[in-house]
Amino acid sequence: MDGRSRLADGKRLPPKQMHRRWDNGCSMPLGIYVSVPLCRTKCSYCNFASDVFSRAVFERYVDRVCADIENSPQMAAEMGGQLERAVDSIYLGGGTPTVLEAAQLERIFGAVRAQFDVQPDAEITVECAPGTLTSAMLESLLRCGVNRVSLGVQSFVDQEAAAVGRLHKRATVLEEVARLRAAGITNINIDLIAGLPHQTAQSWEFSLAEAIATGAGHVSVYMLEVDEDSRLGRELLAGGARYHAHFVPDEEAMADFYLAASERLSSAGIAQYEISNFASAGFEARHNLKYWTRLPYFGFGVDAHSMLASAASDIDAVRFAPADSLEQYMSGALLQRTVVSRRAALEESYFLGLRLTRGVSLLELATEFGEEAVAHPWAAVAEFVKAGLMERRGDYVCLTSRGRLLSNEVFERFILTDGVAP
Repeated sequence: MDGRSRLADGKRLPPKQMHRRWDNGCSMPLGIYVSVPLCRTKCSYCNFASDVFSRAVFERYVDRVCADIENSPQMAAEMGGQLERAVDSIYLGGGTPTVLEAAQLERIFGAVRAQFDVQPDAEITVECAPGTLTSAMLESLLRCGVNRVSLGVQSFVDQEAAAVGRLHKRATVLEEVARLRAAGITNINIDLIAGLPHQTAQSWEFSLAEAIATGAGHVSVYMLEVDEDSRLGRELLAGGARYHAHFVPDEEAMADFYLAASERLSSAGIAQYEISNFASAGFEARHNLKYWTRLPYFGFGVDAHSMLASAASDIDAVRFAPADSLEQYMSGALLQRTVVSRRAALEESYFLGLRLTRGVSLLELATEFGEEAVAHPWAAVAEFVKAGLMERRGDYVCLTSRGRLLSNEVFERFILTDGVAP
């Protein structure tokens, strides 16, 4: 999960809501997300704004991102947001940030540190495609202060990885995990996808067992998304056979894989804390928690979304994002801005908070938005509890394991009807 993620789908404790902290005059540290939409190859399932570009593009892209970071105070002011200089999380996502030259990666981190006050205990994550972690890159990560690496494994079965365009093998992943640990980077995430072509219950169990055996403190499990934004998705929708589409498991099998992952990882001490994310105690992703708990973050680069507290007293927050294509971003396309009203903030508090295993505190929402905020969803909560999609735990409401499979349908019911707003 990163700064490009949509608010309501599965496509990465919570403090109180962010606007109260600003209203009380207390600032919250910022999260920084930098998008690096550059890849060695475009995976068939990928629906992000990333692609393969010549290395001549890399330097120009880094120039533009660094310029935006330098210009962040003006950008925030133009969007009507409050900019906090203290930073407690940095996340470089992709694409594949580790396809950059070491010097280019260091320029990005240098720009962030020049503009912001990065706290000594900040969580600093870089996404890495197995096979791109050269000795020079590993040394660069250490110089940049990186203390967390997210490996885009997707499958430990070589046939499954190759079928969707991944260039690594299982042995590559194991070698790079060992090298990261030897270098002192022990906070490691493993990404897995349920529903890849050729995947079976047995091969999925193998990938889960291998992920656990690596000792990684964090595992992300995503269900294959079928939409028109990826080559594999378009082929599946068309009923074709390219990209191994006819070997993609059906929806029931994918759901079974997801439930198996939840049980298998939890039994290994890697507990589910969000719809797609599992962690050993203390290894929850600090940066991604900002998205689900509505804390401030600033994104730089293609399709990198931001949310800042509003400088206007009658607005909760502002969201903004640059273009979602490299060509438009490099040509200087204007930022797209969305105002988050108090009503919208309440809606977000429900459907973002429900992504977390702990759920949403009705007491906190009542304190934050008024008693009406809690009264409104009672009919929906009661219905979902009866259907086995939600449950009550004290003053919290949360999704059940079945509810997480049908989360989007649940979230839709928490969009307020006209006339119901704090």
